[in-house]
Amino acid sequence: MSTIYLDHAATTPLHPDVREAMLPFLDEKFGNPSATYALAHEAAEAVDSARETVAGILGCSTNEVTFTSGGTESINTAIKGVAFAQQFARAGKHIVTSAIEHHAVLHSCQYLEKFGFDIHHLSVDEEGFVSPDEAAAALTDETVLVSIMAANNEVGVIQPMAEISAALRKRGRELGRQIPFHTDAVQCPNALNLNVDGLAVDLLSLSSHKFGGPKGSGVLYLRRGTPFLAQQSGGGQERQRRAGTENVAGIVGTAKALELAQAECDTYATHCRQLADALLLGISSAIPAARLNGPRDQRLPNNVNVSFEDADARAMLDLLDEAGIAASAGSACNEETIEPSHVLLAMDFPLARAVGTLRFTVGRSTTQADIDRLIDVLPTIVEKSRTPASAAAS
Repeated sequence: MSTIYLDHAATTPLHPDVREAMLPFLDEKFGNPSATYALAHEAAEAVDSARETVAGILGCSTNEVTFTSGGTESINTAIKGVAFAQQFARAGKHIVTSAIEHHAVLHSCQYLEKFGFDIHHLSVDEEGFVSPDEAAAALTDETVLVSIMAANNEVGVIQPMAEISAALRKRGRELGRQIPFHTDAVQCPNALNLNVDGLAVDLLSLSSHKFGGPKGSGVLYLRRGTPFLAQQSGGGQERQRRAGTENVAGIVGTAKALELAQAECDTYATHCRQLADALLLGISSAIPAARLNGPRDQRLPNNVNVSFEDADARAMLDLLDEAGIAASAGSACNEETIEPSHVLLAMDFPLARAVGTLRFTVGRSTTQADIDRLIDVLPTIVEKSRTPASAAAS
């Protein structure tokens, strides 16, 4: 039995067209872009072309695009780069973020606390939304950065980014400060328009393997004029912002994948939403006590995050794996731990509900037959995962 893959939020298959675009730079076009001979020029031109493609999609200039090794580096570089630049300029040491961010954000902020930064974690409501008014109210005359993810990787909630940004900028004007606004947009390329002016952000982080590109490659958008201190020293690559020999094949693949993802956004969203709706309906019919987490509508079209009463996520995942189905209990970065999701706890869920939660994320290759198979086996798996006492009680 082939694996039914329902964890597209964790990673996605490499798109065939992306693989095709990358192959020459893994073989005969292997030059180092920093060298001066023809082979190197070929690689440098490929990087420049990729940068133009990404800039066109983001609606920015090419010198505002930096290629990185992935989402984690993009996020770390954005948050630490702005924070330390502002610290050295004596602009302040206060950062605002939300309680449901990816750990790349939360741990970067935790790291900065060691250097005297004060981190304010915004609460969210029961559906995972950040309040624009509360975000603005959290700003002080010491705030140097705000970082709020555009769409959550666990429950799929899509934040009202334009409204949040408008509230932040209004409050910033009252304080007489221009406060950079960063967003983790790692989950967005397949589903949302990434125009940075539309999102109204100053920094944006992407990870290629989340939208059909290669692992180990990402993008950081940095608006011109934003305070920034490079976090990686060495050569002068990426306009002095990120030293190190460029991953040419990865960069080419990232640009191609982003181009495809944005071009196919509507088709992808329609396909995924139909399957996600069918999955949710099937689960609700087969397991009436199951509860959807996050908003019903303003969420990523491929995300179904569901809690099962008295069930154990770890046991369910093991049983699903035995049945040839790959799913998740939340962030892929957390799968080796047994701690409940910090996202669900921040949404004020009881511990028992949090530990009985699964995340199913469909993708381009998912079929209705895959959904039917999951619905067929899931009720038995949920029941088996329950503790003897709770199973007997139900």
